[in-house]
Amino acid sequence: MLALLVGTGIFLTVRSGFMQFRHFGTIFKNTVGILHTPEAHKKNEFGVSPFQAVMTALASTVGTGNITGVATAIALGGPGAVFWMWISAVFGMMTKFSEVVLSVHFREKNQRGENVGGPMYYLEKGLHLKWLAVLFAIFAAFASFGIGNMTQSNAISTALQSTLGINPYLTGAVIVVIAAIVLLGGIQSIAKVTSTLVPIMGCAYAIFAILALIANAPEIPHAFAVIFEGAFHPQSIAGGVAGYTVLMAIRFGVARGVFSNEAGLGSAPIAHAAAVTDSPVKQGFWGAFEVFFDTLVICTLTSLVIVSSGLYNNGMQGADLTIAAFGKAIGPFGTFGVTLATVLFAISTILGWSYYGEKSIEYLFKGKSYTEKLTKGYRAIFVLLAFVGAVSSLTLVWSIADTLNGLMAIPNLIGLLGLNGVIIRLVREFFKEKH
Repeated sequence: MLALLVGTGIFLTVRSGFMQFRHFGTIFKNTVGILHTPEAHKKNEFGVSPFQAVMTALASTVGTGNITGVATAIALGGPGAVFWMWISAVFGMMTKFSEVVLSVHFREKNQRGENVGGPMYYLEKGLHLKWLAVLFAIFAAFASFGIGNMTQSNAISTALQSTLGINPYLTGAVIVVIAAIVLLGGIQSIAKVTSTLVPIMGCAYAIFAILALIANAPEIPHAFAVIFEGAFHPQSIAGGVAGYTVLMAIRFGVARGVFSNEAGLGSAPIAHAAAVTDSPVKQGFWGAFEVFFDTLVICTLTSLVIVSSGLYNNGMQGADLTIAAFGKAIGPFGTFGVTLATVLFAISTILGWSYYGEKSIEYLFKGKSYTEKLTKGYRAIFVLLAFVGAVSSLTLVWSIADTLNGLMAIPNLIGLLGLNGVIIRLVREFFKEKH
């Protein structure tokens, strides 16, 4: 699966003439560079702005995986896993760009006049494989209950109970209320909340991480040395419990990179399809930026704090390792920062994934008179399961959710590879017009 995910990114990179490298400046000019312009914030009653679309997508990708997943990758694969995480992100930028381009190109209007799209639409309308589109929608709908909901609410309740002693039942009830209020408003409401929450939580977490790195400043050059050495000669720097190998560094680094930014899974294009834009390629640039921000910024900050702390081979994993690393650098302030980030990241993921699941249900029952009732029923079940997640032990749910997440990738990658000619044609047309 990981070879297929990264391999697709490499293939699309070569096929496009290394677009994300050659046009890196263009990507930023059309994303961060237009944030102050009306173009980035253009929306209407049937769709959200390009900026809101990417914030909704980032809400679901910037999640607890950026805190716990990165720590686990380093604990199991060694510091060298960070290097391979970067490699997967560089090629993942092209994969996510391609998904978004196809999603906007093949999108359509639903019964309410809203823009809807995603892998199910380009599999059906582009490759004419309706059965594969249906499979993707089924996997996405079920994955939304697990990886996008119960596991996230569980992460929130666990963090608040261990740090502040808050009862999980109280946490679950608060999550239900917040989710219900936001989800009742549909994509407009979700986009409004996420476009406010994501920049705040991203900046706040970055500040905590930078403070920790300032405290660890003397160790940062050594951290980079250990990361690069560990990517190719991990045994020489192991010296601890793990006994790292090159294969483990690649496996866990690539896995963390892929599943932190979701490039290739096909989830984020569902949010991007709702954007008010006439250019699939311009919206695709936002997809490439999304991977850059999620993995090359947020995950890198987490990684450097952990590696520079020197705690990565002491047997700890997940949130415990991240909290310990931040705590060692900046004390209780760091512990509070990681807890706050976990809560905000997880809530944003719940909101983003609820939209993915709802659009998958809508696709499966498209054209039926009872589709509207089904989507409302989905929202009710989704909100209730957030409470279940907060008060349950979810080891099995994590495993099932990860499996469903991986299964989503198979039909999506088939769509990307099968429609690579369409992607390249749209890219060439865009740059021809631009010049």
